[in-house]
Amino acid sequence: MELILWILAVILVVSGIVSLFRGEVLWGAVLIVVGLLVGPGGVSLFT
Repeated sequence: MELILWILAVILVVSGIVSLFRGEVLWGAVLIVVGLLVGPGGVSLFT
């Protein structure tokens, strides 16, 4: 389960960074914050 959370967090953060570069600042920031919350290193929503 922890590996799945890491993969999901990485995908969310990378998508957020790509969105920031495309000019979608709000959506990019939301994706990055959600990615950091989901990741096992952050405040995980599932524990």
